[in-house]
Parts: sequence; C-alpha cells; structure tokens
Amino acid sequence: MKIDLHAHSHVSDGTQTPAVLVAAAKNAGLDVLALTDHDSTSGWAEASLAAREQGIVLVPGMEISCKTREGISVHLLSYLHDPFNEDLLEEITKSKDARLSRAERMVERLAEDYPLNWDDVTQHVAPGATVGRPHIADALVAAGVVEDRSEAFASILTSHSRYFVSHYAPDPVLAVQLVRAAGGVPVFAHPVASARGRVVAEATFNDMIDAGLLGLEIDHRDNPEEGRAWLRKLAARKDLIVTGSSDYHGAGKPNLLGENLTSPEALARIEALGTGTAVVR
Repeated sequence: MKIDLHAHSHVSDGTQTPAVLVAAAKNAGLDVLALTDHDSTSGWAEASLAAREQGIVLVPGMEISCKTREGISVHLLSYLHDPFNEDLLEEITKSKDARLSRAERMVERLAEDYPLNWDDVTQHVAPGATVGRPHIADALVAAGVVEDRSEAFASILTSHSRYFVSHYAPDPVLAVQLVRAAGGVPVFAHPVASARGRVVAEATFNDMIDAGLLGLEIDHRDNPEEGRAWLRKLAARKDLIVTGSSDYHGAGKPNLLGENLTSPEALARIEALGTGTAVVR
C-alpha cells in the first residue's frame, strides 16, 4: 500500500484543485493521500468527493504554521481533527488574518524595486485561499523577475531579505494542545529541515511531546540523513508515529507524489487516535 500523508492543493500554496490533486495521486499509484493545506480545511469536501470517485483513500488533514518564542518556524500536521472546533478555528483564523496583512506589506516593499502590485499577486490566488509568499513568488515569476518559486524563496523572499515581514503564528505547544482537543493527531512536519532555516532544539521536541505530540514526519526530502537517524531514535524512545511523505505542491515545488511514504501500521495508528473526523473511503 502506497501512502503519502502530506500534499497541498490551491486552497493554500499548491497549484492544483483538490480534485485534480486527488486524480494526480491516483495516477501516481498512491492508495492513500492526505490533504494538508496550510491553516485550512476548505478543500476537504471537494477532495473527499474526488477520492470516492477515484477509488483512493483520503486522510483529511491540515498543516499549521507555528513559531517558537525564539522566532523559529515550526510546521505541525494535524490529521482527522474536527474542522469545526471553535478554539482551533479561532487560532487558525488569527494566523490567516496576520498572513494576509503581512503579504500586503511585503508587496508594498517589493513594488518599490520590482514591477509588482497587489493585483498581480491575487491573480495567482484561488478563491478562498489566503495570500502567502508562494503566491508572491508566482507573481514574480510571471513578471520575469525570477525563473521559479525556488529562486524567489532563495533570494528575494528569504527571511533574511529586506522585503520580508514576519507574521503571527501560534506557539507549537499551543498548536499541539489545540489539535488534540479537536480530536486530531498532531505530527511534527519535516522537523530537522535545516536547509529551510533554524530548527528547534531537543527541549522544544520534549515540550511538544509533553503537550500531546503523537508523531514525527521523518522521511521527507528536507530532513538530512543524520537528522533522520536522530528522529528515529527519538520516535522509538517516545513511541511516536513515524511518517514519510512528499509535501507535494503541484508545479509549485519539485517534490513528487509518493517520493516518500508512510507505513500501513503508522496510518492505522493515526486512524485509531483521530476522533474529530473520519478517513474517507
């Protein structure tokens, strides 16, 4: 069984509709796909219908953008949580509102040096999606400033750029607690992806585990091999679920569906622990 538990649609920063994403997963030979758009469950209904039509199992999920007190970015995958949980919804809405105002400020700064305005950016945003740096990157590509998203993030949109603006995001410990309270299964996404920026210290892992963290996304292209070895030891010591996935974004990233996979045993544990919503079959 081929199981990929991390993929994005155009509801966040992917480039395909939820239905097209599910069809792409089927064509890639996957048996199970998780839809994990950033801070949104808006794609669940369309993806669920497509999954039944395609004969593929869908795991409803979400990727929550978090930030530690030290300013380190942390991404938390949430599987099978209640999408209507008021406390989780309130926190996610707060983050989305902050991301929108942040994007507006970044575009204002970029417009001083590049042929870019807000309308150029919103042309790349699906209805209902929150504007983020990937959409700004797409606008820069369309304007001929950079070749692709990767170049944009490596230069103009890096966190060290003068155009960068930070935004509110919940502490990862709080996010774990909210996901658990919503009946979800929290899994730390690409936790040692040092190429993306600073990674958290072991103390943060322990704090998140104490708060109810249930898994680690270990097999991910951005986790270096030595980091994966350390994560496997931690997972064994703390009896955490081990997942692997593509973090697929369509044409937005080079990641390919199914390039890393999760075991059926890990999926069974997620399904047993998730009480907020059900796997779609």
